[in-house]
Amino acid sequence: MADQAHVVIRPLGRPGDLGWVVMAHGEVYSREFGWDSTFEALVARIVADYAAHHDPAREAAWIAEIDGQRVGCIFCVKADDATAKLRTLLVHPDGRGHRLGGQLVDNCMAFAREAGYRRMTLWTTDILGSARQIYLDRGFQLIQEQPERQFGADLLSQTYETNL
Repeated sequence: MADQAHVVIRPLGRPGDLGWVVMAHGEVYSREFGWDSTFEALVARIVADYAAHHDPAREAAWIAEIDGQRVGCIFCVKADDATAKLRTLLVHPDGRGHRLGGQLVDNCMAFAREAGYRRMTLWTTDILGSARQIYLDRGFQLIQEQPERQFGADLLSQTYETNL
């Protein structure tokens, strides 16, 4: 079945894309990890800041679709002049099994290189094993790790970085 699906990764920008990113994160992370609405609020701030202030030459976002249905997203935003930050990677359960996570990260990294960034960083948690493997496969290295309480859960917070 996966071979017959029509998969598209396109730039974010259609009506409903921003809201979908926030809603999908809130629903998926609540259902799968028991995270509370403070996580959805964080994603809403990230999305709102991007929508209001992003520099199209240095920042971009993508939506993955299968047969016209949104099933994934990723953002590339400026951390500083030399460093891009990968944000809000999500592959909805309806999109899993199509290697979309890797494709989204590859798009993000290629854009960051073309935009002139020299490195990329990201924040995640240890419970996101599939995402972590995608990052490791692309040369990201763990540079910081610490336990913390966020989103109503005890997490092991992780920061990764790679040279572009």
